[in-house]
Amino acid sequence: MISNVLEPEIVLAKEGSPSLFKNKPTILKGFKMRVLHTLMRLHLVLIAMKCYRNPAKWIGSLVYLIRLRRRFLGDFKLKKVARVNGKYHMGIYIPAWFSKGFEYFVMNELKSYKPISRPSYRFNNVFLAITSKCPLQCEHCYEWERLNQREHDNTDRLKTIIDELSAKGTCQIHFTGGEPLVKTEIILDLMRTAPKDIDYWITTSGYSLDESKAKKLKAAGIKGIVISLDHFEAEEHNRFRNHPVAFYWAIEAVKNTISNNMIAALSVCVTKEFIIESNLMSYMIMAEKLGVSFVQFIEPKPIGHFKGKAVELDAEDMKVLEQFHLKMNFSNSYLSVPIIGYHEQYQRRQRCLSAGNRSIYLDMQGNLHACPFCQKKRGNILDSNFDNQLDTMTRLGCEAVSC
Repeated sequence: MISNVLEPEIVLAKEGSPSLFKNKPTILKGFKMRVLHTLMRLHLVLIAMKCYRNPAKWIGSLVYLIRLRRRFLGDFKLKKVARVNGKYHMGIYIPAWFSKGFEYFVMNELKSYKPISRPSYRFNNVFLAITSKCPLQCEHCYEWERLNQREHDNTDRLKTIIDELSAKGTCQIHFTGGEPLVKTEIILDLMRTAPKDIDYWITTSGYSLDESKAKKLKAAGIKGIVISLDHFEAEEHNRFRNHPVAFYWAIEAVKNTISNNMIAALSVCVTKEFIIESNLMSYMIMAEKLGVSFVQFIEPKPIGHFKGKAVELDAEDMKVLEQFHLKMNFSNSYLSVPIIGYHEQYQRRQRCLSAGNRSIYLDMQGNLHACPFCQKKRGNILDSNFDNQLDTMTRLGCEAVSC
């Protein structure tokens, strides 16, 4: 537990609810973590043996993967993973260790080491918008100019899009919006015919995610839910989301996600005003108390509702976030705290992970974008020349500001 910090008051969805921590995941650390890490490295060698005949390449591939990880995170030893529903996870966008999806994920990375003969997925993950509808009016909404537009039934097109993604190969599909939970019935319909070898996630404000809806999503095959929660104080989160019960629903969503054995993650837009050590620490106290496995830092970008506003972080802001992220993930003092993902930092150390390098964003019509923050269409997945469109986008890169 985090100590020596005053715990913030958390207004739980149901005061004293015994189900809040039902099926609470475990952050694995210490000796068990070291044993698991050793087994994972052996698994990496086994994957390499499937890809290459030359034994020298087996060891070389392991060295390559270790160096790749260091380019993203620096020279830190992995200290913890999340155990959820009997499976082990080190991040939102990485499939569970020892799973088939994890093998394909590793194979995708090994393609940059040496060509492999085995088929592999084209994308590690894909963000797929299923609606522009949303009951909230969030300060940082990147879909602001398209929000709540008139929509027609698009389910059949979305099914075709998912089939196309499956044919090209992807480890994960993240349903986004708008607010995807206002279209829960569409998600359930999509999942009835969705290929089973893909992990499906939902990125949401948590709005309307009650116990009944969470149970249906779990039964349909949803793997995890990323819930946007931008402050540890209810009033501040409600103000940022411009909705009087946004905080209530975010907390309710976390509780119902965990109690139904799905992976729960929090996503926070870390504004300049929020980036104070005490705020960040209080947020992580809340995240640990709620029992989520991961916290995702998202930097504000001057697009959508933030267009034309001076919201970008400066170098000092980024330094504070980077140091805090490293302390939470790699210090022995915080081994029970949820794992933080800070993707803008990873991209500054390596390169953009989107624009077809590892990820893409598709709007509800199937239009191709480099990432959710890139407003320029680069093609459509249902076009016959999509592969050429994708190659062009990958060559040009992402145009989103500060992506």
